[in-house]
Amino acid sequence: MKVSDILRIKGDTVHTALSWNTIAEAATRLAGPPAIGALVVSDDGRRERVDGIVSERDIVRRLATDGAGLLDLTVADVMTRHVVTCSPEDSLTEAMGLMNRWRHRHLPVVDDGRLVGMISIGDVVKQRLAEMSTEAGVLRDIYLASH
Repeated sequence: MKVSDILRIKGDTVHTALSWNTIAEAATRLAGPPAIGALVVSDDGRRERVDGIVSERDIVRRLATDGAGLLDLTVADVMTRHVVTCSPEDSLTEAMGLMNRWRHRHLPVVDDGRLVGMISIGDVVKQRLAEMSTEAGVLRDIYLASH
């Protein structure tokens, strides 16, 4: 299974922020609805590029050092600038490897430099569980057919 298969199921909606938005604005967007875990920062407004990503974790970690003043900072002050991305053609195994290696829960999906979606660890786990259920059913049917 590929990343594109997950996007086909969940859709290509990506919640974004601008680097000059305040953290208060970003936190409101993260809280939802819908509640989400990360915003891709794309200043061009057209999803042509990924400038950064800001997650709940990024905000909580900065809260420890900046306190309430954090809310007045900009997304650019807090966002992760080195964004790990995947391709729609990457396998789920490759995507899980990236998430594990970099300890990220969200991966923007980029195709030919353009942001085309976002997957989360929850999306990957859900898909993997569905695959395992199907495999178990096939094995059960093979066993029952042979006895």
